[in-house]
Amino acid sequence: MTDKPSAPAARPLLLVDDDATFVRVLTRALTSRGFEVVSASNFAEARTLARRTHPRYCVLDLKLGEENGLALIPDLRNMVPDMSILLLTGYASIATAVEAIKRGAHDYLAKPVDADAIVRALLEDEDDNPDLEPPEAPEQPLALRRIEWEHIQRVLTECDGNISATARRLGMHRRTLQRKLNKHPVRERPDSED
Repeated sequence: MTDKPSAPAARPLLLVDDDATFVRVLTRALTSRGFEVVSASNFAEARTLARRTHPRYCVLDLKLGEENGLALIPDLRNMVPDMSILLLTGYASIATAVEAIKRGAHDYLAKPVDADAIVRALLEDEDDNPDLEPPEAPEQPLALRRIEWEHIQRVLTECDGNISATARRLGMHRRTLQRKLNKHPVRERPDSED
């Protein structure tokens, strides 16, 4: 029997977000960076998965329908005390960041955010452990333009197709938004393509 080089251990991660597109894209990106992702779209699913899988990491959205992700942080920390929790929000404020840290979150990032920023935030305190070195980006990283396009489409829908209102909510010039809307969405590359 010959010794095979061992693959880096997967990093178990719980992703809690109710945006199915964001979950799908981020799951794929984090999986390609060495994480073993399970996802939940609400508090009940998150609690069940945390009890079952004892994830080392959690990426938690602040707004989960009518629920506030801040309320879930203490429950998750009680179930898995050494879990690193990263709170994501599209509604960034200093008060929310302070409250997230008080409740036990490890870090806080404002959306939109890319997978590399999430990985850096999750692993920044673990650089003393060589087994937890940040993974290299995959050869074919996910197109962040795709995530941006999906986010623009969601906000446009929330604004009933009103370009001016959408541009204001996104904090961009109306012409910039129109230019982005005229581009076709970026397609995700299939894994088998070489």
